[in-house]
This record gives sequence, structure tokens and C-alpha cells, in this order.
Amino acid sequence: MASDQQKQRAAEAALEHVPEGCLLGVGTGSTVNHFIAALARRRVPLAGAVASSEATARLLRDAKIEVVDLNTAGDLELYVDGADEATRHLQLIKGGGAALTREKIVASASRRFVCIADRSKLVDVLGRFPLPVEVIPMARSYVARQLVRLGGQPVLRAGVTTDNGNVILDVHNLRLTDPAAIESQINQIAGVVCNGLFARRPADLLLLGTDTGVEVLKP
Repeated sequence: MASDQQKQRAAEAALEHVPEGCLLGVGTGSTVNHFIAALARRRVPLAGAVASSEATARLLRDAKIEVVDLNTAGDLELYVDGADEATRHLQLIKGGGAALTREKIVASASRRFVCIADRSKLVDVLGRFPLPVEVIPMARSYVARQLVRLGGQPVLRAGVTTDNGNVILDVHNLRLTDPAAIESQINQIAGVVCNGLFARRPADLLLLGTDTGVEVLKP
């Protein structure tokens, strides 16, 4: 089965976890796009949605779902988003779509985080997917040097500016045997806005689309 069909299975399975009438946090990416389409198709009643990117906000509005600012919404009951990599401990790498900072903010403001992905995203140890780091433009070279000292090989993501006006460094070959520690360490580098490790706030539930159904992983 193509990964796109697996993504769709995971996205539709997430609908079972959406309480009627809730304010919902919605992530960014191809699997989330399937989720938004499923919300619209099944006409799930919502009080509104908080978007983690401008691209997601447009899709939600196209689906006739009201987009609410997080400052107005306050704490959310549920956040649904995808991942570029995930472990059985529900720790993630995110940011392939350059929305990692807003994704982490909305995830942190949510009581539950349901992650949806195709089976290929499950790994034993994070790090095969380069770790995205959002950086203030003037600090790009300085941050890159610090990331090299940590053992990584940072590469500027060409032609990409985040919704926050920043750049992305994709860091290859980092040892991520202690994701929570390295997440904090990178965030302490001056000029770093956020990095794509979701280890200090992992998912609460991981729904993996497979060839035969949906695999459910819990902590």
C-alpha cells in the first residue's frame, strides 16, 4: 500500500479522538492535510481550530472550520499533528514543513497530543531524518558553528523562510540517544528559536497507518 493511503488511514483514525465541540489544535504536513479533509468530509462539529502554520490556516478556512488565535483560545483539549520520525517512546522529530516552532507551541498548550503518521516514520533511534533547527537569520553562522561542536553537520535549507521570518538549519549526523537532553542543549544556543525534537513534550498517542490498518502506540 502506498504511504499516502497509510497516512489517510492514520488521519481518519484520529477522528475517533476528537471530542465534539472542542477547540482543536491542528498541525502541518501531508498527513495532517488528510486529517483536515476528513474533518470536513465527516462534518465533525468543532468550536474552532488553532493552526500551527499559515498553510494549515488556509486549509482549515477552505474547509469552513473557524481558525482561532491561540492567545484567544487558551489551553486546548487536543492537538493532532504528524511527524518526520517517531519512536515507541513517542518521542518525535518534526519540522520537515518548517512549522516546528508553532507546532511545539500548540502541542505544549494542549492537554493531549495525538500523532498521526505512516508506518515508515517509526524508528528505533531518532536521527536518520536531519534535525530541523529554526534560527534567527543574523545568528545563522554562529548557531551552525555551535551545532558542529555538538557533532552535527548543519545545512541551510535553501529558499525557506518560516512563518516567523526565520531560517532553518537541517542538522545531519547528530547522536540522539538522549533526545530530551539534546533538545534542551540546542535550545540554549543564542539565536536558536526552536528545534524539531519533541522529547520533552512527546506525543500521548501515536497512530501509524499500515497496509492492514492502524497500529496504536501508547506510552
